[in-house]
Amino acid sequence: MSNLEDVKKLREMTGAGMLECKNTLLKAGGDFAKALEVLRQKGLEVAEKKKERVTKQGLIEAYSHNGGKVVAVVEVLCETDFVALNADFKLFVHELALQVAAMAPKTVEELLAQTYIRDANMTIDQMLKSLVGKIRENIQIGRIARFELGEDQ
Repeated sequence: MSNLEDVKKLREMTGAGMLECKNTLLKAGGDFAKALEVLRQKGLEVAEKKKERVTKQGLIEAYSHNGGKVVAVVEVLCETDFVALNADFKLFVHELALQVAAMAPKTVEELLAQTYIRDANMTIDQMLKSLVGKIRENIQIGRIARFELGEDQ
């Protein structure tokens, strides 16, 4: 039987149900890394299936950086207001605002292709797909903007 602590840790990391985590860990022969990869892959498959669903809820986050000399604004959309209140969703939106302020992408596509500033092994697109897999709802980055004091308009 699988280790309960590993099952709990898998659940926290992936958002998958306890039974799914337990069964995946058993199928992986107790190999935590292998089970984690299987659950992440399942999350990516869920994200792919949900990407066409309508997103009319969400959050807008503004972040001021460099002593108020840089401001970044991001709009992140989801399917329901329930998800917009989710702590993981809120954290993701905040992290995107930090990313836009620090890395100055010009478009959403450019932002998605960027390496996440807090984890060089992950792109923003991978973060987004991981969150969709965890929350099980379509999430899209709507618009981004960045303003810097004294920049040409």
